Amino acid sequence: MASSDSDEDYELKRAIQLSLQSHHSEAKSIKPKTDHEVINLDSDGETDPNEGQVMDQPLAAIPAAPTGLLGLDRKAMEQERLARKRKASISPPPMRKVARHAQPASSTAIADTSTGYQNEFPAGHTNLAFPNGAIKKTWAFGYPRQGDDIKLEEVLQKNDLSLAVLSSFQWDVEWLLRKINTSSTQLVFVMQADGQETKAQYERETAAMSNLRLCFPSMEGQINCMHSKLMLLSYPTHLRVAVPTANLVSYDWGETGIMENNVFLIDLPRLPAGQMIKEANMTEFAKDLIYFLRAMGLDQTIIDSTHHFDFSPTKDLAFVHTVGGAHMGDDEPWRRTGYCGLGRAVSQLGLASGIDKQHLSIDYITSSVGSLNLDFLSALYLAAQGDDGMKDYNWRSTTLSKRDKTYAVLQKQKADAQEELRRQVEEGFRIYYPSQDTVRASKGGPQNGGTICFQRKWWESPTFPQDLMRDCRSRREGLLMHNKVRRRRLIPESIVGHCFRFCFDTLRCSLELSLSPTVPGNKGSV
Repeated sequence: MASSDSDEDYELKRAIQLSLQSHHSEAKSIKPKTDHEVINLDSDGETDPNEGQVMDQPLAAIPAAPTGLLGLDRKAMEQERLARKRKASISPPPMRKVARHAQPASSTAIADTSTGYQNEFPAGHTNLAFPNGAIKKTWAFGYPRQGDDIKLEEVLQKNDLSLAVLSSFQWDVEWLLRKINTSSTQLVFVMQADGQETKAQYERETAAMSNLRLCFPSMEGQINCMHSKLMLLSYPTHLRVAVPTANLVSYDWGETGIMENNVFLIDLPRLPAGQMIKEANMTEFAKDLIYFLRAMGLDQTIIDSTHHFDFSPTKDLAFVHTVGGAHMGDDEPWRRTGYCGLGRAVSQLGLASGIDKQHLSIDYITSSVGSLNLDFLSALYLAAQGDDGMKDYNWRSTTLSKRDKTYAVLQKQKADAQEELRRQVEEGFRIYYPSQDTVRASKGGPQNGGTICFQRKWWESPTFPQDLMRDCRSRREGLLMHNKVRRRRLIPESIVGHCFRFCFDTLRCSLELSLSPTVPGNKGSV
């Protein structure tokens, strides 16, 4: 950000020019972004107690203004920011109070959770909120809070936030920026952009925001979707890693009271000044996180700064990711991502089983279902047993010579093993997805179910496993679920369970598991 009111006036002029798509000359004293500016997780910024306040009206009532592809009204944003900064110099910060909301007039009205928000975790606290990791449901407007949900504001903790790396498929940037102290927080947005023209457009639209950088993961080759949702949130005392199922839009975070998501969070302490951990000595969770950040194309400075945090609380956890495209090479990168990476993680955690051992019971909650068949579900089942993809690959690729005296025996052994696997899948695999009746009876109705995706042609396919489908209904009656959660239990020791957050993300691009559109009769995207 500029360091004086004079500089900020020039930035406002620049923002107005961009918003109106003017071709007037830019003011020479505007400070441009430079490639050599360093942003990392070690940055500590000063907090402006007034930054991040917004207008007192509900979000749904904000009048439309000229916006670009990212939905940014740059002129209004700059005017609000400068007004707040000037007000702060002549008046003390207002006392924080709990916001009181009126019941929305309709199911699509949006509750304003930014104005007067009271942070659950006060600035300067020393105890970490999630030292061992936790899975929370997203808060939903109109439903009582019972300690198992969380708001986006509570995830971000804007008063102490110095750097936020945010990755999402869908964005409402203007809404998001109201929940962040933009004067003291460095931002990196990881976004999908198809082609140089789209990237250039995004960069033009954010050019006036000197504390924001954009990261565009590769969309080359077989990659056609960047669906990952990840947050790296840096504070003076710790790093928060959050993996949500929610996009960065208001309805996914409960502000319309029609949709439910979940989020995994863990807080990792900052190491003493001057100390760092080499990657070779980090946990498998940390190594796979860093691997994914590199594949994402994140700035190396940010990646390097993860070495200044203690990842030891993740020693019994796994970070399972999906990197799009083809994976090959001597270092076997295919073992580290997708369902192969899931199997590798299960094995590393010491949870591997096998066809000749205990069977599995798998409950899979999803918001998107594609052209499923038993072959694909068998691959996921094998991964849950700890197989890294080689068993299925060998079954498909190994050819036997009929001249071999053991041909008949080996063929029978292979066929018997595959048949046993199918039987286990049919008996133990359940997929939870809302029925059309559940969608119709929800608070938002079918018109708000566009991110709950399915197609009739897949359901009616002769290879679709209809018998494995179960209706998915939230315990908070009326909410639709955009969650993705997989629970694995051993049989008969069903009391022993292990929960995996298996994020489809770019896996869906190559394996067609999570495709649009929605419940037969409706269409939408995840």
